[in-house]
Amino acid sequence: MMVLGIETSCDDTGVAIYDDELGLLFNKVESQHELHSRYGGVLPELASRAHSIKLPKLIKLAISQKNLLTNNKVDAIAYTAGPGLVGSLLVGSIFGKSLAFSLKIPVIPVHHIEGHIFSIMLCQKEIPDFPFLVLLISGGNTQIISVQSVGKYRLLGRSRDDSVGEVFDKVARHLGLKYPGGYLISSIANKGNPGKFRFPRPMIRSDDLDLSFSGLKTSVLNVIQERKLDFQTICDIAYEFEKSVVDTLIEKCRAALNREKVDNLVVVGGVGSNFSIRSKIKSFFENIGKKVFFPKYEFCTDNGAMIAYAGTLRLKYQISSSPTFLKKVIDPKLSISKYSEEI
Repeated sequence: MMVLGIETSCDDTGVAIYDDELGLLFNKVESQHELHSRYGGVLPELASRAHSIKLPKLIKLAISQKNLLTNNKVDAIAYTAGPGLVGSLLVGSIFGKSLAFSLKIPVIPVHHIEGHIFSIMLCQKEIPDFPFLVLLISGGNTQIISVQSVGKYRLLGRSRDDSVGEVFDKVARHLGLKYPGGYLISSIANKGNPGKFRFPRPMIRSDDLDLSFSGLKTSVLNVIQERKLDFQTICDIAYEFEKSVVDTLIEKCRAALNREKVDNLVVVGGVGSNFSIRSKIKSFFENIGKKVFFPKYEFCTDNGAMIAYAGTLRLKYQISSSPTFLKKVIDPKLSISKYSEEI
């Protein structure tokens, strides 16, 4: 069983081919970071235009390298149907549906977050047993999800405002750093002095598992505006800001693991590739007897491999999306619970 996956939810164009016996055969991602860094963030119109240029080239490269059309080996096309930017999602869905129609094979709409959930299964020696919890930390989403099995997910908590990735980028911009800001903040946070500043840990004592980072962002911006920023001050601010984010994520995940009586935590998404955040989360939970799993770095950010793999699982186990979702070609605000089977 071979599936071609297409990922165009935001500003990375990804195409991959996954075979359930041979594994990942092709995986390539074209980043748009250089394009959007000029503006300090993603411009949706430019992103969709870039996808329309990059995607046909990547699909042609994948097909030609694996000689797929000649041998007609592709069993299905999987594409990201949501959530994401409207224009970007439409580019991927149109190409995916058109290619599937021409090859007379099924097309599988995949939830972007489901792709991230199962990115942990790609090229890993050790994978978690069901059920497990997922902490998704990316540029567009911050969520805590209970994963019972393939196709069965329950949203436990989410950010009520900015995602972790968004707040990192916004703070980085005010510190005079380039986009994307997560890696840059962590690199200078290592040079920061503990205790120079104190920022809030939002909603850390709330009864639910939701998160909020807008208050933290405002607190950091107030400090930035009140001071003349030299290099050491920027490092000190970055240190405390990152620590506040990590402390909040750890506390919410600890509460979720205890509430759900689960011992396995999977951390996915673009921010999950941040070495500093990885090491701090891993150290905390392993010290309290929990197992923490991270995808390989190349599968943390948006990529076609995770979409191809998720599509393979749905095809293999004959799992269909919810009727509500199937009525739509794409859904920019698609909830994982509406996409999931009823638990």
